Amino acid sequence: MSSARGSSSLPPSGLRTRPGGSDGSYSRLAPVRQGRWYGGAAMPKSLVQRALARNSVLRSLDWILLATVLALSLIGTLLVWSATRGADPRTYFVKQVLAIVIGLVLLGVAAMLDYRHLRLCAPVLYGLSVLGLIAALAVGIPINGSKSWIDLPAGFQIEPSELAKLSIILLAAMFLSDVHRSGVRPRLRAVAMTAGIAVVPLVLIVKEPDLGVTILILVVVLGLIALSGIRLYWLGAIVAGGTLTVLAVLKLHLLKAYQLGRLTSFVHPSADPNGTGYSAAQAKIAIGSGGVFGQGLFHGSMIGGNFVPEQHTDFIFAVAGEELGFVGAAVTIVLLAVLLLRALRIAAHADNQFGMLVASGIAIWFAVQSFINIGMTVGIMPVTGLPLPFVSYGGSAMYVDMLAIGVLLAVHRHRSVFV
Repeated sequence: MSSARGSSSLPPSGLRTRPGGSDGSYSRLAPVRQGRWYGGAAMPKSLVQRALARNSVLRSLDWILLATVLALSLIGTLLVWSATRGADPRTYFVKQVLAIVIGLVLLGVAAMLDYRHLRLCAPVLYGLSVLGLIAALAVGIPINGSKSWIDLPAGFQIEPSELAKLSIILLAAMFLSDVHRSGVRPRLRAVAMTAGIAVVPLVLIVKEPDLGVTILILVVVLGLIALSGIRLYWLGAIVAGGTLTVLAVLKLHLLKAYQLGRLTSFVHPSADPNGTGYSAAQAKIAIGSGGVFGQGLFHGSMIGGNFVPEQHTDFIFAVAGEELGFVGAAVTIVLLAVLLLRALRIAAHADNQFGMLVASGIAIWFAVQSFINIGMTVGIMPVTGLPLPFVSYGGSAMYVDMLAIGVLLAVHRHRSVFV
């Protein structure tokens, strides 16, 4: 009897004691499962846990690229505010901030896209850009001799040629890449189709006319064709054809007088200091007066007196040079260089040729546009009216620039980890 009582004093396996029972008995408790909650369902993860998960979208973003874009946008907003401080702040400053916010939304949407869906978006964006260019020629309001903008309600404007830059890159990358095999040379038909899709918007942009965007698109398309791996003699033939086309345009006097003057004024800037060379000359004076550390934000004498034409758009770099000095101008250039290096890194790590060409095309776009904008401000490039990415004032440019960064992030999310 004693041995039976002694054995009954031990709880059976899998049971837990519940002290204080009236009869000293033991009761069975439900097993506790880790990571479960009432009802047996999985414990829901918090938003922070989902955001920091290894396969989350936030963990796969290029945060250096994002930080660089935000820094450039912040500097640009301050420079635009300073360049337009004599006007109603709501006219420029508030619109620039709103453009950045909308642009960041577009960036986020593009970054969330599946990489393969970029191919589906390319024809849609291309069609929208072509329709927009046709609408600009039909109902656009001439500004500075060019019908590049479409007026919208509430004082907003849209420039379809900005969207044409990105759409041509996406569509050209689609034609020049092979979705099934990597490292395959594109056929002559693919090169011809790439040239064909570029011709349509180029003709419309030339009709506006917008010389800067025309030059930019030609360089980007030629760069994409060269990077696609075509044979060298094909590339030589394309370059020769392009050179002959440029010579024919100059020989047949197809450029307007003011366009030709802008292209040649930087070679002899003192030939017409009060005409075609005026803008570049004033910009160089403003940059030179800034010295090393500048005259201080909102304290530039030439910027405050509006002596630099288009100082909030085409010549925004002159504002940085005068008010922030050599240091501020150098910081802006370094940030642009970091942006380009991140884009090239994304291109190098892309998991197929399409991603490589998309990222490379965007890198070429930003590099050429930045070089031309800064170059025309310091007098080493002709004045073509191209804005400085993320820095110059402008809604359409900001929207499409941010959208392009979103596309880069989408390519980066599906990069190859073995490169």
